[in-house]
Amino acid sequence: MAAGETQVYAKVNSKLKARSAASLLDPLLSLGFPAHTALKALAATGRKTAEEAADWLRCHCNDPSLDDPIPQEYALFLCPTGSLLEKLQEFWRESRRQCTKNRAHEVFPHITLCDFFTCEDQKVECLYEALKRAGDKVLGTFPPAVPLVLHSSVSYLGFFVNDSPADVIREFAMTFATEAALLADCTVKPCTKQLHLTLAHKFYPHHQRTLEQLARAVHPGHSCQWTAALYSRDMRFVHYQTLRALFQYKPQNVDELTLSPGEYIFVDPTQQEEASEGWAIGISHRTGCRGFLPENYTERASECDTWVKHRTYTFSLAMDPNPRKDGEASSRRNGELLPPPRPRSAGSLQALQAAIVRRSVLVVRHGERVDQIFGKSWLQQCSTPDGKYYRPDLNFPCSLPQRSNGIKGFENDPPLSSCGIFQSRTAGEALLDSGIRITSVFASPALRCVQTAKHILEELKLERKIKIKVEPGIFEWTKWETGKTTPALMTLEELKEANFNVSTEYRPAFPIASLLPAESYDEYVHRCAVSVEQVVSSCPQDAGVILIVGHGSTLDSCTRPLLRLPPRDCSDFAQLVRKIPSLGMCFCEENKEEGKWALVAPPVKTLTHGSNSAFNWRNWILGN
Repeated sequence: MAAGETQVYAKVNSKLKARSAASLLDPLLSLGFPAHTALKALAATGRKTAEEAADWLRCHCNDPSLDDPIPQEYALFLCPTGSLLEKLQEFWRESRRQCTKNRAHEVFPHITLCDFFTCEDQKVECLYEALKRAGDKVLGTFPPAVPLVLHSSVSYLGFFVNDSPADVIREFAMTFATEAALLADCTVKPCTKQLHLTLAHKFYPHHQRTLEQLARAVHPGHSCQWTAALYSRDMRFVHYQTLRALFQYKPQNVDELTLSPGEYIFVDPTQQEEASEGWAIGISHRTGCRGFLPENYTERASECDTWVKHRTYTFSLAMDPNPRKDGEASSRRNGELLPPPRPRSAGSLQALQAAIVRRSVLVVRHGERVDQIFGKSWLQQCSTPDGKYYRPDLNFPCSLPQRSNGIKGFENDPPLSSCGIFQSRTAGEALLDSGIRITSVFASPALRCVQTAKHILEELKLERKIKIKVEPGIFEWTKWETGKTTPALMTLEELKEANFNVSTEYRPAFPIASLLPAESYDEYVHRCAVSVEQVVSSCPQDAGVILIVGHGSTLDSCTRPLLRLPPRDCSDFAQLVRKIPSLGMCFCEENKEEGKWALVAPPVKTLTHGSNSAFNWRNWILGN
């Protein structure tokens, strides 16, 4: 570059930086914030508005790293939009539901254009200009459609970009790197390897076939506008886990963090020696403060959830043969041409699910039972001297169904508590939202299991369409039942009279009369194996999800036969079952091609809640 050109370039660039930076920085300086922290706040919020940056500074007023000169890390991605993005997002959801989370779920669908790089806070605005200039230079040659070719291996599944479109995209990345070096003094390493859009990465090998079938439902020919997006992240937490708060938490001690639903916390797995069981030490993304937090108030979040989108450049003009009118120019900002919102197809998820027709078995433990909370004497607490039921606590059910042996019959066949009913309905509501298709329901003859199945079906709006098939073969291990005889369970006729929609045509693998009191462990696991085999064989080969509602032990004893696994050691089995919570779930899926079943992620998450002890207001007043 000649000396005269260099001087002109420097003048134009200085005017650009002075004009854009001052418009956002001045309001923050007028509020009394130092320039270096104000610039840090602008970079951390994507330089969108002074108000957002001011809010960030107020939240980080106690952040011990606020004055540290640590810049953000930036990266440029090429991201799909429109119907292709919708299909990819459906693949993301369905692959996570059927095959659990893999590394690809950590980030949104994208093609990486460069490695992460740093940029000084006062020069971030120049990066935006670099993006615009790079986009303008290749806009005329950017391909109207980017051909994507599916590639699969034992640990990777994704689309490759080949031929001349890949060359144009690489040219754009290299131009951005050059402009970023000139305008913002940044060292950017553009991607020179095979361009790819990852669908799945580091997954279990036995999930490869399922993922490939799901991927074939994503047609690369779907209409798409490609957008180059500039993101940033906090470089200090690259190797940390990111957690998302599920519930509000108010600190009980000065060294604990305040949590609000939806906020993020960074946790270093290697620095947890000081934390006791059930707790973690983390740094709040919202405040920058460090402290203890209860782990069961959080869930794992994706790596990109805390990334900040700065600016985008949409390559839509390359596909638009009609010139824009002056009135349409306002839709373009910083090189971005905002695409119009696209209506989402209501049947798109069902279409993707239909791409793989599999039989699945969802095994669910019943909800909280009354005696679990009020002990073995629960029946004495809710019975009048003449044998009538009343409700001494709100966690007792409102009423009990009629049975031939009266209220005494519930002693060894307890009902759900009020919380157990709530748990069952919450699980049913979540199953409805998940979109899975329940086609058959089987339940242990224990009242608590039949009740759980009924409430789940009611939330699924299927209580009249699907009858509950009572299968005594999946009843609890009778050795764990009280007494030397098998508990007297409600008959089908009694259940029908109590408004349970049970099937009277189903012929169980083990009638109630065949249950042996105090059976051996081998007899129990054999009974469950035979029962689950009949349950599955009685359902059509193209059935959707078979729901089995049983006991904690059912999650193990009714899934291992499907997975062709031998029974556990008896002592290990007992230890495992104690840890299974109410409405705990196991989900098995059949692979017809291989003739195997596999354990996959359940369609809904677990339900976690705390205890609520009894309260006597009279004693409280007298005690105070």
